[in-house]
Amino acid sequence: ITGVHTTYNYTVKAARDVVGIRPGYKNFATMHIINSRAKGTTFIADTMINSNPSTEDLVELAELCKDNVIWFNQKPCIAMVSHSNFGSDHKSEEAVKMHKAVEILHAKYPEMLVDGEIELDYALNMKVRDERWPFTKIKGQKVNTLIFPNLSSARSSYKMLKSMQDNVEIIGPIQMGLNKSIHFVDLESSVHDILDVTAIAVMDAFIKKETAAK
Repeated sequence: ITGVHTTYNYTVKAARDVVGIRPGYKNFATMHIINSRAKGTTFIADTMINSNPSTEDLVELAELCKDNVIWFNQKPCIAMVSHSNFGSDHKSEEAVKMHKAVEILHAKYPEMLVDGEIELDYALNMKVRDERWPFTKIKGQKVNTLIFPNLSSARSSYKMLKSMQDNVEIIGPIQMGLNKSIHFVDLESSVHDILDVTAIAVMDAFIKKETAAK
């Protein structure tokens, strides 16, 4: 567990260079868990590592998120978040890369519950979303995973919730994609925040050990 007394840029580079990224991936990432009474549990990514992911990076991020949401014993339903909806802005680089990532994911994983690009409020409002876009692959499904087009939007989202909502529990960042159970915390993390990440790191290490033994 690292990050309280070191800048994450240094620790991220050390983790990538020394421990390495899991075979089959080019990048690793982090997610945060948002627990609220109104919306239940929501996973958001990438909140720490990739500042401006490409279309291919976003596909990998969705794959990592899917596996990790399942790890937390939930069925992943992913929305690729943007400022536009299903191709309404075909000029913006951010909107286009999210749209293309969805096309790749649909072709690669026909059974995967993922769609977009879509605005955040529509992603979380199933009734309005399904009425306006009945063709969506996530129709009738509660979205529990939000993937943002860049680090700024993802990180700002959970920090805003943390600052404005007293009844929201935020856990993370949770590392996804490294060979070992290395996890990071923010500089301003409380003891409770560190304990949450430590508990996840211990479970992560145990499962990796059991998997390797098989």
